[in-house]
Amino acid sequence: MHNNIEMIQVASSNIESIGYDETEEIIKVKFLNGNEYIYMNVSNPTVFEELVSAVSVGAYFNRNIKGVYPYEKI
Repeated sequence: MHNNIEMIQVASSNIESIGYDETEEIIKVKFLNGNEYIYMNVSNPTVFEELVSAVSVGAYFNRNIKGVYPYEKI
C-alpha cells in the first residue's frame, strides 16, 4: 500500500529518505538503519514541504512530526 510513495533522499544523520502521499495523508520516513515508518493524518502538505526544505531534517522531524502524528512501523 505504501510502496508507491515517491521517496526523496535527504541529508540527515538519521533519516535516509522521506515521502508524502497527499491522498492518504501519510508521510513515509526511511531511517538509515533500514526501519521505515508511516505517519498518518498529515492533512497539511506544508508539513512535508517544510520537512524537505528544513536546514536540519532530523530536528524538524523530531519537533513537528514525531510524537505529533500517529505512526506505525512498516
